[in-house]
Amino acid sequence: MPQPPTPDAGRGHPVHVLPLPWEAMNRILLLALLPLSLAACGKSGIEGVKTFDYAGGDHRSGALVYAETPPAGGPHNPNWQNCGVYDQPLYNEYAVHSLEHGAVWITYRPGLGAEGVAALKKLVDGRPYTLLSPYDGLPAPVVISAWNAQLTVDSPTDERLKAFLDQYEQGPTAPERGAACSGNYGGTR
Repeated sequence: MPQPPTPDAGRGHPVHVLPLPWEAMNRILLLALLPLSLAACGKSGIEGVKTFDYAGGDHRSGALVYAETPPAGGPHNPNWQNCGVYDQPLYNEYAVHSLEHGAVWITYRPGLGAEGVAALKKLVDGRPYTLLSPYDGLPAPVVISAWNAQLTVDSPTDERLKAFLDQYEQGPTAPERGAACSGNYGGTR
């Protein structure tokens, strides 16, 4: 185990050392860095979040096949989807590019109902890096996705949706966090 420096540090000049024990400094540093370490490792602390390991920057043209429904990263079109609320399905390839920029994509089954859709719209209101759209073939009524993270829920009022948004919108898993989420493709399928 490393020892704290001696007062003269081997140079003959006194060095002022804080009276904080070496072990206490290590603990403080560990506690301060723990949230950053967990985020970097994909540990969200939100029950049910699945994490993935996609690298960014893989731009391709044409229709692409993804392992997740909806995708949570991977190759994508060079154009991104403008963030916003949509009443029609989006192209995966454009939406994934927005995820790379730090967006969070909330998808819901087309038959969710007006109250459920209204709850999701309220959730994303005022959040500039979000996409909201219907999506056929979802494994659950609502799926929320960010780059390398995804959560499925049965209810549009599940509290984990807000926690996921708070953690992943412009979060540490996005390879190009802060890049534009507007000024590009605004259409639907």
